[in-house]
Amino acid sequence: MNYAGMIDHTLLKPEATKEQIKKICEEAREYGFHSVCVNSSFVYYCAALLKDSGVKVCTVIGFPLGAMSTAGKAAEAKAAVADGAQELDMVIHVGMIKSGDWDYVRQDISSVVEAAGGRALVKVILETCLLTDEEKEKACRICLEAGADYVKTSTGFSAGGATVKDVALMRKAVGDKAGVKASGGIRTLADVKAMTKAGASRIGASAGVAIVKEQNAEQEIL
Repeated sequence: MNYAGMIDHTLLKPEATKEQIKKICEEAREYGFHSVCVNSSFVYYCAALLKDSGVKVCTVIGFPLGAMSTAGKAAEAKAAVADGAQELDMVIHVGMIKSGDWDYVRQDISSVVEAAGGRALVKVILETCLLTDEEKEKACRICLEAGADYVKTSTGFSAGGATVKDVALMRKAVGDKAGVKASGGIRTLADVKAMTKAGASRIGASAGVAIVKEQNAEQEIL
């Protein structure tokens, strides 16, 4: 399996510089990653660097807390698409899940889907480390109802990242109606293999280069 084509090559650190963003774009071209995932201020820059490369530009919405207003998330999504984003990873409103306000959660997601206007995929980050299994399952169902294309485990900025158990739970919840993105703490080829076996169809990682080099070395041995 070509794992490189499943990887969103990610750099979301607040201190990331333009030079570092340029580097991940160059790496994405070289290694054939699916996309680069960057904060929205860098979308225009990446879109220019990756024009005609086949590498997509992914950005984050309401990141990393998800507690931004719905109007704020929608505006950020609309601006990102205008700047050239082709995929949007939005953070779900965990506090509203904990409050039992599922109507808010559904509207929050559908507003971003609407703002994307069919021009960008929408992935919803559940921040699984903060949710119960029941909340994760219901959140997945709400994501489908709201028109999301993917459910995603984690921001990588909270108390925990992707687990095989959560990926399997999410895949079971969405079936074949949406993709599942595993992210947060995925650093090795073994991690990627475990996540894909559990049902992940996309991987978010900052260690993509090391993962691909590990796969290439393994294939040479075989």
